Amino acid sequence: MNRNTTTLPPDAMLFVASRCPHCPTVLQAMAELVKAGRIRQLQVFNIEHAGEEAARHGVRSVPWIRIGPFELTGLYSQRELAQWVERTASPRGQAEYLVELITHSQLAQAAAFLRRDPGHRQGLLKLLGDPATELSVRIGASALVEELADTGFMTTLLPDLVRLARHEDARIRSDAAHYLALSGDPSVREELRRLQQDPDAEVREIASEGLAVLEGGEE
Repeated sequence: MNRNTTTLPPDAMLFVASRCPHCPTVLQAMAELVKAGRIRQLQVFNIEHAGEEAARHGVRSVPWIRIGPFELTGLYSQRELAQWVERTASPRGQAEYLVELITHSQLAQAAAFLRRDPGHRQGLLKLLGDPATELSVRIGASALVEELADTGFMTTLLPDLVRLARHEDARIRSDAAHYLALSGDPSVREELRRLQQDPDAEVREIASEGLAVLEGGEE
């Protein structure tokens, strides 16, 4: 099988500080990944002399690492950093990054990640559409959808939410019904009416409540 060799490794950025105890370890690990060809190029800033640059990227503590689209803070081993390099190339990697942020109660950073690039929604959809997603992560993912409900990002989710509304798992269908209603988009009324006939009582209830809100808002 032919392997695609045209994909470039990700670029990376690192902020350190002179008295940071963990920064030398992370700097060495990142340099080794550059040397191995796993990272295309690495920009390194000392936060003490790059305050404006740090502010532009929202850096509040060091070591601060960006690998492709992923922003990480704290001590990471070379092995862990190499795993994040591998994750830059797939929606599954995006989902794992969102899990990392949700687990560490970094919902604002997760929302910013989703706003930066509409393509990142695939990671969120993987969490929403996987019955194996842990309950705490599912709650966090739901909070992200609700936070983004009033933005253009929500519009990009509608076709995928309709797909999730037809999932075999009733929990996913009920969540999708809630998100469709949350969008406030009149085009989802037909799908919500269909869900009113769903075999699952909770799905029917959420669809009916959502439809009532949508139709009440148009009066």
